[in-house]
Amino acid sequence: MTTNQKYNQFIAFLIFSFVINASLSSRNWKAPDDQKDKNSYIKFDASTAAQGEAIYNANCASCHGNPGKNNALKSLNPIPPDLSSTASQSLTDGELIYILNNGAGLMPSFKNSLGEEKEWMVISYLRGFNKNYIQELSKFDPAKSKLVKLVSSFDKASNSIIVNATADEKNGKIAIVGAEISVFVKRYFGNFQIEKALKTDASGLAKFSFPTDLPGNKNGDLEVLVKLYDENYGEVQVTKTYSIGVPTDKPGLNEDRAIWNTLVKAPLWIIGLYATGLISFLLLLAFLLNNLRGIFNSKV
Repeated sequence: MTTNQKYNQFIAFLIFSFVINASLSSRNWKAPDDQKDKNSYIKFDASTAAQGEAIYNANCASCHGNPGKNNALKSLNPIPPDLSSTASQSLTDGELIYILNNGAGLMPSFKNSLGEEKEWMVISYLRGFNKNYIQELSKFDPAKSKLVKLVSSFDKASNSIIVNATADEKNGKIAIVGAEISVFVKRYFGNFQIEKALKTDASGLAKFSFPTDLPGNKNGDLEVLVKLYDENYGEVQVTKTYSIGVPTDKPGLNEDRAIWNTLVKAPLWIIGLYATGLISFLLLLAFLLNNLRGIFNSKV
């Protein structure tokens, strides 16, 4: 490769980086008009704010920093906003929940990892930094989620998970059309999503192709979690075990000695190190106390 070709590649890389950064910086964060007026069905109070603070610290603080401290992660482009700022607090509750649900740029979607109830708790915490905020509760009735019947089944011929969403309304059972369905498999360290979220069709059905190489337990069992989100019925989830994984006869992560296990099953070297440290500390403490006693006795 000639020097001129290398130079052209370098210039192309710089242009590509500039375009990507500009795209991320100008990403449209505005919620659609039909989402701006959405409100929480959960009343914001001290309890929801406290829960929201814990969720925020675990999921948001690493990028956005502590509200009011202006300590967001400066290496990101664009720099995440301080969510207690006037600009952030001027957004409606609907706009905030839309951003949490969908993400943008480097910010991921939290719809599946947190769920709407926890997202509203985060907003409850953030609204505590706005003394002029007055909550307007949603007219949505959370009890409607109890009308939903979410049934999943496995179709062996197509190796697919088929989800059927219906609601037992007063005029009879109806198909829930256009609801968002997500399917996950429970793993040790979180949920593994199967395909992307799908919308239910006119019959209330959604079909997900299932991988054929997913490890299960020694019987091939997998715990499948199905989540539904619908504007009218809220969030509903069901869990069912299927013997559709690859049989894997391996000990569970909590069966053998490991650094992530309980103290009883921690590696022996960690237990020994801990015991040595504790004994050393107690001996040092005894030594210092004995010296102090000697000093006190000598003065008397």
